[in-house]
Amino acid sequence: MLDLPRATGAEVRQLARRGELTGPTAGLALGYVQANLVIVPRDLAFDFLLFCQRNPQPCPLLDVTDPGCPEPRYAAPGADLRTDAPRYCAYRYGELIEEPTDLFAWWRDDLVGFLLGCSFTFENALMQAGIPLRHIEQGRNVPMYRTHIPCRPAGVFAGPMVVSMRPLTPAQAETATRICRRFPLAHGAPVHVGAPAALGIVDINRPDFGEAVEIRAGEEPVFWACGVTPQAVAMQARPSLLLTHKPGHMFVTDLRDTDLETR
Repeated sequence: MLDLPRATGAEVRQLARRGELTGPTAGLALGYVQANLVIVPRDLAFDFLLFCQRNPQPCPLLDVTDPGCPEPRYAAPGADLRTDAPRYCAYRYGELIEEPTDLFAWWRDDLVGFLLGCSFTFENALMQAGIPLRHIEQGRNVPMYRTHIPCRPAGVFAGPMVVSMRPLTPAQAETATRICRRFPLAHGAPVHVGAPAALGIVDINRPDFGEAVEIRAGEEPVFWACGVTPQAVAMQARPSLLLTHKPGHMFVTDLRDTDLETR
């Protein structure tokens, strides 16, 4: 049986392509860069590229495909964006229509794919430093929340930043901040530590995406910018079509964590 934490990015993608992996990818293919996926029609591609450029912390850009081409030739040569994530979301005019396991029924010759950095990438470095990750411990999808922090708009794209949360002690949060600063293309350092209300989060136990995790005595919530931000933006901006990964069900690339690391 394939050891998923030690699998390669290509092996995880093959499982997704065969329909044998349909769940979250946290803790899989450790050492390989995981990516958020956003696919838009060509006439919206420049607006979205500009949106990423203006909002690099929630939307750190890793790769962009040619129109109509499902292969991310830099991040995962030979891969297929239509099949190689475990599950997808299809939005029309801001409404979630379907969560398919492939995008063949949605694919068009004018679609452009964007791969964005993901916080799952730096989790390997956190675990190596002894930082516990509660969503992995509890076998859950990482909790994610809409905030009242506005992104810088670009064309039709405007809306709130989404954040992911991991509960840590103050000492662990300090260590995590030092580690994550080395990964600016995986969202970098946390954007907030402590009171969820400061971000506009009403109930920490009711995430907008993913699943709630236990916060234990002596711990505080630590929040990172999240690549699910484009999905929250889609719900507000209501573009004609936007295809994404399902939150937590990432596209695993052939890039290594060290490829994104700065010293």
